[in-house]
Amino acid sequence: MKPVQVMFDDELLGALDATDEVQAEGRSAVIRRAAAEYLRRRRKVEIRERYEKAYADSSELGAEFAGWEDEGVWPEE
Repeated sequence: MKPVQVMFDDELLGALDATDEVQAEGRSAVIRRAAAEYLRRRRKVEIRERYEKAYADSSELGAEFAGWEDEGVWPEE
């Protein structure tokens, strides 16, 4: 692991240090978990944004794809 310096204001640091988790596991462990969770959530948001962009508006696909949605047929049951 690589050490990094992070600045906290006194109130936030005091609140963090007062938690049972930090007292049991240490600041670094809790902050690492918080950073990992932030990155997981951010990745989910990025994926959702890409899906929304890809499927939002088929008119952005260009003229060669116009009307493609009418070509499919549902199978008879």
